[in-house]
Amino acid sequence: MERIPSEFTLGVATASWQIEGDSKGRGRSIWDDFAAVPGNIKDGTTADPACDHVNRLTEDLDILGDLGVDAYRFSVSWPRVMPGHQAPSSNGIDFYNRLIDGLLERNIKP
Repeated sequence: MERIPSEFTLGVATASWQIEGDSKGRGRSIWDDFAAVPGNIKDGTTADPACDHVNRLTEDLDILGDLGVDAYRFSVSWPRVMPGHQAPSSNGIDFYNRLIDGLLERNIKP
């Protein structure tokens, strides 16, 4: 099997609504409203629990490290950071800080 050249940056990406889950830990988003309308999503799937990334963060980061990922692009769930368009949520900010710190600890570029 051929190897990926060492100078190649192997990156992966996710979208917050599709991966994070934990809808109780954030405010509603336009995607929650969209998914709640019957027929908008064929099988009626919502983002809860999605992949439950919020609660499986360490495990997910370990998987990225085991895969040899060099870079990780993620989106920020603003309803998690500022639920209800109010003051910032320390829990939401802490989640993203732990995500970034965990990536850096594994030598993965956020």
